[in-house]
Amino acid sequence: MQLVDKSYQIQGLPVIELCKKYGLPLFVYDGQRIEEQYHRLSDAFDVPKIRFHYACKALSNVSILRLIRALGAGVDVVSIGEILLALQAGFQPDDIMYTPSSVSIAEYEEAMKHSVRINVDNLERLEYFGQHFPDQPICIRINPHIMAGGNKKISVGHIDSKFGISIHQIGRIRELVDQYKISVEGLHMHTGSDILDVDVFLAATDVLFAAAREFPEISFIDFGSGFKVKYRVDDNETNIELFGQEMSRKFRKYCHEVGKELQLIFEPGKFLVSEAGYFFVKTNLVKHTTSTVFAGVDSGFNHLIRPMFYDAHHEIENISNPTGLPKIYSVVGYICETDTFAWNRKIPEIREGDILVFRNAGAYSFQMASNYNSRLIPAEVLIYQGQDYLIRERQDFDDLIRHQTDPEIPFIPR
Repeated sequence: MQLVDKSYQIQGLPVIELCKKYGLPLFVYDGQRIEEQYHRLSDAFDVPKIRFHYACKALSNVSILRLIRALGAGVDVVSIGEILLALQAGFQPDDIMYTPSSVSIAEYEEAMKHSVRINVDNLERLEYFGQHFPDQPICIRINPHIMAGGNKKISVGHIDSKFGISIHQIGRIRELVDQYKISVEGLHMHTGSDILDVDVFLAATDVLFAAAREFPEISFIDFGSGFKVKYRVDDNETNIELFGQEMSRKFRKYCHEVGKELQLIFEPGKFLVSEAGYFFVKTNLVKHTTSTVFAGVDSGFNHLIRPMFYDAHHEIENISNPTGLPKIYSVVGYICETDTFAWNRKIPEIREGDILVFRNAGAYSFQMASNYNSRLIPAEVLIYQGQDYLIRERQDFDDLIRHQTDPEIPFIPR
């Protein structure tokens, strides 16, 4: 999104007009930005066999999935619902990696009915596969016991994490694989999100390389993702070019040492879609107190929970008054709880009715929206090659009560 002649635009389309056309609140995604991030990532690596599986939990709208499939990516899914969405978007079963956590045996068996690839992250399920489906090719998720990520809530590779099989249980994994002659096609690792330090990521790869030597039968190694994007103008981000260079060198060296050309897989989610997303809201009121000026908007953590749940930072701009005199505001929502998007933020003067935009709203934003306070979920729009497309309709009241049966219960008045 760029400011052109005092008007914000996405691919040449004035965002004010988009807001008028589709209403507020509104999520808008820039397809060109998704393409740019994908090509930046793919250009960073130099290995013979590499694949990117989009972590669709970040944003699973079918139109977004179709765009990413057109770029040549596979998809990483964590539920049966995401499997069905990926199939609906045109992904072939072999392009879908199912990586659940703490799910039932029944869900694994349902996933196998769709012929997708299976990732197992605990010894109990590994043994079950050995006893019942030893010929089912599986990937095994390893916990490297490395603390990495922006904060503990999004760090998933440390010793106390529920994810993966401990690196110290490699011997037991090997025993089960040998005992049941389990078909292991790959090893997987994911340490967390918002990893800034390339050296931390590279250290984790050494752990997985060591584990992979115990499984000469594998055909790929999946290193997950967790690349950090910018949330502020002057923010740091993962140096993906440096990481790609170093990782490619290490991976080629490892393949040479084991005498086998393995496939390298990554699972970018936030990296592809975060910066492509914008969330537009209307200012309901500007409230002055003895200590704070609040800009109250027509949204809350029912639409964008990341600032409250993760303490995440989103740049906020006033697109109705971009050249206004900057003032200090706390931007808050309309939920009947504390739902503060930002404290004491310098923003061009906000007036009642002004439209504000939250940047970096492409990942874990709409995806985590709810109907809390019986509020409705916004529409989604994709901008692609200069054209706007409605990719999800705005909810209405009928959607809110669609699955409420309201039977004739003989309640007794008091």
